[in-house]
Amino acid sequence: MKEHPDHLADAWRELVATARRTAADGLVVGTSGNVSVRVRDLILVTPSGIPYDRLGPADLTGVDIEGRPIVGRLRPTSELPLHLAVYRHTPATAVVHTHAPHATAVSTLVPELPPVHYMTAALGGPVRVAPYALYGSDELAAHMLEALRDRTAALLRNHGTIAYGDSLAQALERTAQLEWMCRVWLLAAAVPGHAPGLLSPAQLDAAGERLRGYGQPGDDPR
Repeated sequence: MKEHPDHLADAWRELVATARRTAADGLVVGTSGNVSVRVRDLILVTPSGIPYDRLGPADLTGVDIEGRPIVGRLRPTSELPLHLAVYRHTPATAVVHTHAPHATAVSTLVPELPPVHYMTAALGGPVRVAPYALYGSDELAAHMLEALRDRTAALLRNHGTIAYGDSLAQALERTAQLEWMCRVWLLAAAVPGHAPGLLSPAQLDAAGERLRGYGQPGDDPR
């Protein structure tokens, strides 16, 4: 087994654990979805087509910001352009991409997720839907960046979700919150003769301000 510096080995273990969580939580099926984390100038990313439960220390896969292979023998995920675009244009340290079922369903119905819950504010506002483009393409990455403007998560039409954060835990939490809000909206919208009540921009602003002070001192408010 090839040895890697401790900081890379630790980051890889956390990345693999996060990827496995996406599968365990029903956010992906099979080898769909992908996860990455930035360690200084290196981006560790799940490899293409390898089940998460088969990934081990020797499978560490890393590229530079241009996508050039730096570490490992496996080919990176086909969605590498999505991840690289996020790192180039946001302060992200980690990115989670899934095919979460409720979020994917919502992506086929509306241009943005209606603000059905105050946790919308935790993602920067109503979550936009990026227009469809072929997976792994630069066109999809461009659409995604526009949808992510002033947001930390987006829906990808007929595809899934993208979320980023300061850590893998935060990126995964934002992904889970987005999937939950999509499920809530779908449930409410399915009631015959009723339309979901939505929050106003002022209500979202107030919730966002309150969320910034949520939790214990030093904790991530989301």
